Amino acid sequence: MNIKHKLLIVLGTTASLCVQSQIPDQPGHPQYILNEPVDISGDFYDFTNTYYLADSLAAFDVDRGTGQLVYQRYENSTRLAFNNMMGVLRKVNANEFPGNEYTAAPVLPFSIEFVSPRTVRIRATSGLQTLRDEASLMLMNGRAPVDNSSWKVSTIKDGYQYSGVYGTVTIHLNPWHIEFRDKNGNFLTRTVHLNDLSSSAYIPQLPFSYVRRSSDYSRSFHAAFILSPDEKIFGCGESFTRLDKRGQKVVLWTDDANGVQNEAMYKPIPFFMSSRGYGMFMHTSSPVTCDFGKYFGNVNSLMIGDDELDLFVFLGEPKDILDEYTSLTGKAAMPPLWSFGLWMSRITYFSEEDGRQVAKLLRQNRIPSDVIHFDTGWFETDWQCDYKFAPSRFQDAAKMIADLKQEGFHISLWQLPYFVPKNSLFQEIIDKKLYVRDAKGNTPYEDATLDFSNPDAVAWYQGKIADLLKMGVGAIKVDFGEAAPYSGVYASGKTGFYEHNLYPLRYNKAVADITREITGENIIWARSTWAGSQRYPLHWGGDAECTDNAMQSELRGGLSLGLSGFSFWSHDIGGFIEKSPEDLYRRWLPFGMLTSHSRCHGAPPKEPWEYGTLFNDYFRKVVELKYKLMPYVYAQAKYCTEKGLPMVRALFVEYPEDPGAWTIENEYLFGSDLLVAPMFEEATGRDVYLPGGKWIDYFTGKVYSQGWHRIMTGEMPVILLVRDGSVIPHIDLAQSTMEMDWSKINLKVFSASTSEVSGFVCLPSDNILHKVSLVKSGNTYKLTKNTLQSCVAFRIL
Repeated sequence: MNIKHKLLIVLGTTASLCVQSQIPDQPGHPQYILNEPVDISGDFYDFTNTYYLADSLAAFDVDRGTGQLVYQRYENSTRLAFNNMMGVLRKVNANEFPGNEYTAAPVLPFSIEFVSPRTVRIRATSGLQTLRDEASLMLMNGRAPVDNSSWKVSTIKDGYQYSGVYGTVTIHLNPWHIEFRDKNGNFLTRTVHLNDLSSSAYIPQLPFSYVRRSSDYSRSFHAAFILSPDEKIFGCGESFTRLDKRGQKVVLWTDDANGVQNEAMYKPIPFFMSSRGYGMFMHTSSPVTCDFGKYFGNVNSLMIGDDELDLFVFLGEPKDILDEYTSLTGKAAMPPLWSFGLWMSRITYFSEEDGRQVAKLLRQNRIPSDVIHFDTGWFETDWQCDYKFAPSRFQDAAKMIADLKQEGFHISLWQLPYFVPKNSLFQEIIDKKLYVRDAKGNTPYEDATLDFSNPDAVAWYQGKIADLLKMGVGAIKVDFGEAAPYSGVYASGKTGFYEHNLYPLRYNKAVADITREITGENIIWARSTWAGSQRYPLHWGGDAECTDNAMQSELRGGLSLGLSGFSFWSHDIGGFIEKSPEDLYRRWLPFGMLTSHSRCHGAPPKEPWEYGTLFNDYFRKVVELKYKLMPYVYAQAKYCTEKGLPMVRALFVEYPEDPGAWTIENEYLFGSDLLVAPMFEEATGRDVYLPGGKWIDYFTGKVYSQGWHRIMTGEMPVILLVRDGSVIPHIDLAQSTMEMDWSKINLKVFSASTSEVSGFVCLPSDNILHKVSLVKSGNTYKLTKNTLQSCVAFRIL
């Protein structure tokens, strides 16, 4: 927000908020509608608020890492120059009475802790904190570990320096700074002091500080860090805007984005990583707005709604950072084998007859598939979720589920946590007080929204889900979750200011926990998230438009989510909103099948036979490709769960030393060894950037070197390349994963010039990752490392 432009103040019960609308503002008529993303950035440039700028350390216990930080009081003031009015920061005295009861320059707690050799925790408060040691749902096991032994401290001229294997953290006393460097002494970033901002006399750019709102005296932190030339920023969840967030303002507020081509997000995550070699996790569930040098080019402004700062900083390459972040917040559990197969769906199958018919036609057409999904229509009234199969359209739902399971199909069911007044469960939810309440105790909306911070509500809800799982249902679609009332009062004792963003995590956990308890499997199908949701796979990319641009936006969203700690992700192949144009469906299909999880879903028809014989035959071949690749897919998935890596992976994660890899957002690595370049437009080829060494065309065997190439497609409209020196395990084709024979695996060698090649195999029977290594002997390759010789017969191709 620029002070030169109009100033907007919205007074609320918890904070003064500037609400960012998906509907473009009209001059003089800003839009405010229910559940628009909350952008708190306006509070940090408001002339009526007071700003406390971090200035110096008053005291510091170097051994315990705790101290007292002095804040100086400022306000925004106007300055006129050459008929141009600007806002500037000016130091002010206290305005409270009696004056001896309050201080103009508060001295408040500050601490630094070490979680691991790569992870540093910075904490600061803006006032009294009564719940500071509260267990956090965002953190694995509720709390962060402490590992001070891996860092050594020394005294320097103007402060203290902590040194570790992977870098240094320096605390300067006056002016106060925290500075991060890597193990080679290269500058990463540091906090911003007012003295660092030579232009602050002209531009009201805030340094490291907190704001106190005049409307209600609530406080929020502004963690400001230096951005370096050419520095790039990635992450923040499933963001559909440009992959590099440098120069963007990103609002982290869970929202029903209603598509994939706007800046709103179903899956915001308060985490990002930098190309300089560090990452940051803002440990909060409050609204967050990140200005990554959009307003002021060399300052990274993290505007955090919370009245305390809890910031984790990670040092290393992208792989290191993801491993550290997911060690802190949790790595993805391993989903069941069947979930990696084809999910066939539309909005919606309405009856037992529909489900049996689509299963029958999938098998008749020899299209491998593992899941039939019933969306909003399995209840007696469409969309009215009562957790019961419509008796008028399902003669025997349990028998249908059992019969289809014998044929290799699992059943997935849609549901949501909002209950309309006409729902038969509405009054029960009200009577048992299982809903989110408003300040008077009523429902904030007409619907009743389940309060997942209430253990009784979770138990009631899980009971409904458990009945379905015990019937044999394989997966629950965890839809919506982005509209938890901001004005609501929750059983946790907090308002929506802190519970809205946490709602998806509570929702994901509730379904994942009961699914694991009943079936023993780690599987949900969810749309909304917050930090920690990656522990509960999996999540899909929302309601994509049926256009070329939406297809490309989906990939950006998936890459961004993968750079935020999520191993597994899917998207509605062909788009969701309307009938998929055949040419788009044809191009989207290989992109969808070369993703960890693959679902055809959206407005009907989605079934390939509805598009004619030629498309049906083509569809079959693309699906067969993934089913033959299932040993590769499954092994790479297991590796991702161990390292916190995404299956759909940005190139620079594997090739951080390649400058070109950091610029690519329209292709991806599928696991570590396959490179996929989708066709976002109707064409016979496209430009593809290849990082690292040599790459081999999966279909033709043609070898390409590092750099840009114009590559032509073949029968399938997709570019699929294999890293030189890779072994890609394949399996004989089956109509479902249940029928696959894992005792016979084909090892396909891709080598342009290497005599030693390797890959991974993971058997579903033991879920242990095994490395297979081969060496060239004459014109063939022979196994040199095989820990599976007693149970798997390998055939080398």
